[in-house]
Amino acid sequence: MGEDGEDVKPKLNIVVDFEGQSCTILVKHNTPFKKIFDAAEKRFGKEPGTFKFTYEGKRIQATETPLDHEMQDGEVIDAHLQQLGGSL
Repeated sequence: MGEDGEDVKPKLNIVVDFEGQSCTILVKHNTPFKKIFDAAEKRFGKEPGTFKFTYEGKRIQATETPLDHEMQDGEVIDAHLQQLGGSL
């Protein structure tokens, strides 16, 4: 097995859930979430910037990485439609 251990996996699957639909995106631990966001929006047929994303109830910033959140393979992030402007 070598000395790699469980700590360093070259890639991990991040599952993006949107209203019960999900897609899996294979990324490196240090991939900025912006790339994950773009891929998820494309897969769900949405315009860039349509979603906001959360992990364990906290908003994820585009500049952060899975490593920043100590994510493991198969972690799920949630996509929510952005509430943009407007008044009631």
